[in-house]
Amino acid sequence: MANTKSIHGEWSSRFAYILAATGSAVGLGNIWKFPYITGENGGGAFVLVYLACVLAIGIPIMIAETMMGRRGRQSPINTLTSLSTEAGANKNWHYLGWMGVIAGVLILSYYSVIAGWASAYVFKAIFGGFSADAMEVKATFDNFIASPMQLIFWHTVFMIATMSVVRKGVKSGLEKAVQLLMPALLALLLLLVAYAMTTGESYFKGLFFLFSPDFSEIDSDAVLTAMGHAFFTLGLGMGAIMVYGSYLPSGISIAKTTLYIAGADTVVALLAGIAIFPLVFANGLEPASGPGLIFQTLPIAFGNMTGGWLFGILFFVLLVFAALTSSISLIEPIVAWLVENKGYTRDRASIISGTITWALGVTVALSFNAWSEFTILGKTIFNALDYLTANLMLPIGGFCIAVFSAWVMHDKDVRDELDIPELQYVLWKYLISYVAPAAVFLVFLHVLGIF
Repeated sequence: MANTKSIHGEWSSRFAYILAATGSAVGLGNIWKFPYITGENGGGAFVLVYLACVLAIGIPIMIAETMMGRRGRQSPINTLTSLSTEAGANKNWHYLGWMGVIAGVLILSYYSVIAGWASAYVFKAIFGGFSADAMEVKATFDNFIASPMQLIFWHTVFMIATMSVVRKGVKSGLEKAVQLLMPALLALLLLLVAYAMTTGESYFKGLFFLFSPDFSEIDSDAVLTAMGHAFFTLGLGMGAIMVYGSYLPSGISIAKTTLYIAGADTVVALLAGIAIFPLVFANGLEPASGPGLIFQTLPIAFGNMTGGWLFGILFFVLLVFAALTSSISLIEPIVAWLVENKGYTRDRASIISGTITWALGVTVALSFNAWSEFTILGKTIFNALDYLTANLMLPIGGFCIAVFSAWVMHDKDVRDELDIPELQYVLWKYLISYVAPAAVFLVFLHVLGIF
């Protein structure tokens, strides 16, 4: 039923796809969120639970989403339409594609604002904006957040960078960007790890915190946090992996490439922890500093350390690169749909989708200052969008992907697309049919406060 190739083109090789999909998965969640939630949940035991969740939940759903993308060879919306027709299922499944596409736009609208913060902090680092004084660092951050024009300016810069990549298409845009950004990201991260190794006792204290499990620190909340992050860090349920899978050439193993991608994503998160926690301990800071760890705690460390000027610059450049590799995948599903269904050129589709996302992002930027009093169900615009996407839309999307691939698609079609040994297929089928949907459902109940 499916097209042999996507009208948008294909990745030139398996390696190009792995880089692109890893770039989609690696983002602020790895370098900003993973270290602070690990710090809040006791370290090593949380890491082990997280790794188990990646294996049992994240990887099976990622295989399913990639498989669906390559089977359909279109944007997520049109892919779900084609696959439900092939399976003789209810046509309303295409709303799953719509939900993923809309989630990607909503996420990028606030993701771009946060990425703008990282972009601004590159220049703050260059011009010596970091201090060893905690009050001064906090004042710098508070003044920055309070300025609508600064936030909107940096949000605009980041959105222009994102759309300038997306408009060039699969090979000339997405593929070339990740071939440059991903090796640079890894090199920067390894440089920071190398610096962390020079902190002496603090380096080993950081490693001990990250890899020595103390299960007395783990409670049900920590397990559910690990489960949720394992799912969200791979970028599942928002159409990005599905649309990237639609550009994957036939004959390339979906299961093997997914293992490589999940492995690389996890390694980046762990390397971020290895780089960050020794700096935190060396400067007598608190690992459980929460979301402020990156923008309010680490600048103090960079202000204290020898060579902190250079490593502060490198760290925030790393954050921007990680954000950009994710942002291009968030907007690609809606661009692909506009090209397929409206006959637009990629240039026009990119401008339209980018402008809509940018405008939403402006309201997010204003929610930190001028519009901070405006709330939706008691939440600012930023918090409302974050809650809607991360806590509602993505879990529902992941759950539905698992159900569709396991219970709606014909088994023969799934086997044909995956083409893996019987024992591996049976294991994947069990995980995607029972374990993954049950786990995602528990996360969903938890975030709603029901469980």
